[in-house]
Amino acid sequence: MEEKDYSEADGLSERTTPSKAQKSPQKIAKKYKSAICRVTLLDASEYECEVEKHGRGQVLFDLVCEHLNLLEKDYFGLTFCDADSQKNWLDPSKEIKKQIRSSPWNFAFTVKFYPPDPAQLTEDITRYYLCLQLRADIITGRLPCSFVTHALLGSYAVQAELGDYDAEEHVGNYVSELRFAPNQTRELEERIMELHKTYRGMTPGEAEIHFLENAKKLSMYGVDLHHAKDSEGIDIMLGVCANGLLIYRDRLRINRF
Repeated sequence: MEEKDYSEADGLSERTTPSKAQKSPQKIAKKYKSAICRVTLLDASEYECEVEKHGRGQVLFDLVCEHLNLLEKDYFGLTFCDADSQKNWLDPSKEIKKQIRSSPWNFAFTVKFYPPDPAQLTEDITRYYLCLQLRADIITGRLPCSFVTHALLGSYAVQAELGDYDAEEHVGNYVSELRFAPNQTRELEERIMELHKTYRGMTPGEAEIHFLENAKKLSMYGVDLHHAKDSEGIDIMLGVCANGLLIYRDRLRINRF
């Protein structure tokens, strides 16, 4: 098909009006502002990354999980503290900047859903992070234990962390720098060392499985407590867990839904 020169055919002069594209300055690619996020991990180390300020929580969560080589993500989440120091879960579907107002953007990587049966976890790394979370729960008193249970769980934690007892390497009170309980005593440490010496040949992975199998039996395992008041204005605690809603008063469970 023959092309027409419309400028000549229509009798227009060569001094035509510049096109809209010629008038407009060249468009510059939009630059997105970013923010530094600091995430405290379960081993107390810190992970730092940069995310777009309009990015959603899922973006940051995926970066953290990739850093940790974590595949079983559904059990975990990110938390942050608001102006009143209240813990909040970062919503993965919403923009980060609409959830956390203060600066800098500090978060904590933590367990959000405690598996009722940890044996069903398929990845060793998932069990490892669950153990770290439970150890923190025990140390802070969030997960109450008896002396016997403190000693048993503590001994498995030592086996997972230090391996087999070695008389030349593990001398004196070799567990004194490790934390197992809110009010740790020398008596507890001695009992932990006694049990640890009997675990020769147990791998760290096996020790973590034993730890989880005993921790899941605790009455407060996987219970997320929230302060509340009943209809009479009395302070109570609401516990949210896989089995439903629990109501506590003075550390005693008084109802379950």
